[in-house]
Amino acid sequence: MRWRNRRQSGNVEDRRGSGSGRIAVGGIGTIVIAIIIWLLGGNPLEFIESGNVSNTEIESAEIPENDTLAQYVAVVLAETEDVWDSIFSASGERYRQPKLVLFRNTIQSACGYASDASGPFYCPGDEKVYIDLGFFDEMQTRFGATGDFAFAYVIAHEIGHHVQKQLGVLEKAQEMKSGKSEKEANKVQVKVELQADFYAGIWAYHIAKYKKIIEDGDAEEALNAANAVGDDRLQRQYQGTVVPDAFTHGTSRQRMEWFMRGFKTGNIELGNTFENESL
Repeated sequence: MRWRNRRQSGNVEDRRGSGSGRIAVGGIGTIVIAIIIWLLGGNPLEFIESGNVSNTEIESAEIPENDTLAQYVAVVLAETEDVWDSIFSASGERYRQPKLVLFRNTIQSACGYASDASGPFYCPGDEKVYIDLGFFDEMQTRFGATGDFAFAYVIAHEIGHHVQKQLGVLEKAQEMKSGKSEKEANKVQVKVELQADFYAGIWAYHIAKYKKIIEDGDAEEALNAANAVGDDRLQRQYQGTVVPDAFTHGTSRQRMEWFMRGFKTGNIELGNTFENESL
């Protein structure tokens, strides 16, 4: 991705030096369990006790000039802002730009306390994306997902959840899961995650067609990342067996397919995973 000398978003909060956040209960045991939950496709935030969320504003620092990765994240966020501003404006709506919080080790969000073991996540309560940049090292060393556009895919996926929040999808999904068995609730969550992958593809389509900043190999890097974080692959890698009823994000194949559907068509109307009978 040709990102150098492009606009950096002003919606990045750098809290890596603030010492903000702590694990509410459980100490090391909580962290270990959270890691296992995340690796198997679950959401550690549902396990970690939320506690009382402080309303105190934490001052964030500016991104250092020599922090290349953080600058890259800020550029990717800016590109998502431009694309979704345009898409929402075309429908007569206003896109609410989310914040992206950089943290180290632990953080407190409106969704509760989380550690770096949570992986990147979107919190609907405060409309912020949270990322510990160490996750990108994990992507390369543990999952073999290399290349800068693999990182862009992760960010665009989380921003996809923010788009879902604004469109009312997340609220409807919660209603659909209410009172359902774990198996049925997981199926709903898979549709949520695959739609976020589709929206990541929509974003990639727009920056490729209208901004011309996609480079050869970028789409493959995104596909490799989607493949690396499929539920079936993670379950096989970390527990030696695949349990489809426990899927919460979709298989590697599904995640790649829905990203490519958005990337090839650019048509947001084709991303209704909830009406797709094959899911």
